[in-house]
Amino acid sequence: MTVPRWILLTTVVLVAVSWIPLALIARDRTARSDAPRMSLIPDMDKQPRYTSQNGNPVFADRRADRRPVDGTVARGRLQTDDRFWRGKTASGEWVERIPMEVDARLLERGRQRFDIYCAPCHGFDGSGDGIVSRRAEALREGTWVPPTSFHTETVRERPDGHLFNSITNGIRNMPAYGHQIDEPDRWAIVAYVRALQRSQNARIEDVPADVRPQLR
Repeated sequence: MTVPRWILLTTVVLVAVSWIPLALIARDRTARSDAPRMSLIPDMDKQPRYTSQNGNPVFADRRADRRPVDGTVARGRLQTDDRFWRGKTASGEWVERIPMEVDARLLERGRQRFDIYCAPCHGFDGSGDGIVSRRAEALREGTWVPPTSFHTETVRERPDGHLFNSITNGIRNMPAYGHQIDEPDRWAIVAYVRALQRSQNARIEDVPADVRPQLR
């Protein structure tokens, strides 16, 4: 059975016409224009709102600006203890010692956080040869700055508040971790770093007297 010629022509025309919207869409996706894009649901782009100092009939006082709930504290304003929250004294000096109780639980928490955030660069023992550092040095791109070892005299002599601030705001090429690690965990990391330093720079006087003969 032979298909009529007009059916073939009509089919070809319809197929060609059906490609026009797709072609226009493809063109618009790559073309640049100063005109705003078409918005099929304008309410998602331009929602009604009240600007400051305007009236709002929804509330009894007819004000769009609402007063804060009683007892509300602005973000950051509750941090009144600079020693804990910033690692500084009232005079702006670095805190010499961790302003919280250091016990086995805090050290274990510090070890967990250290292994997650610090060890990739500084290494599990804090010597500065973590897996990221070793990989960067193997690439030999010339842009890598090796992490500082925690066992140098310079780092060992820094106050605890200085180490806390380095975690919070970063130091040199090290980025800030304040947005990832909360304040108690930062102090826990500082405590664990001190434990690592102690393990690599211990003196015989640090060992209980009854254990010293075994070491000798």
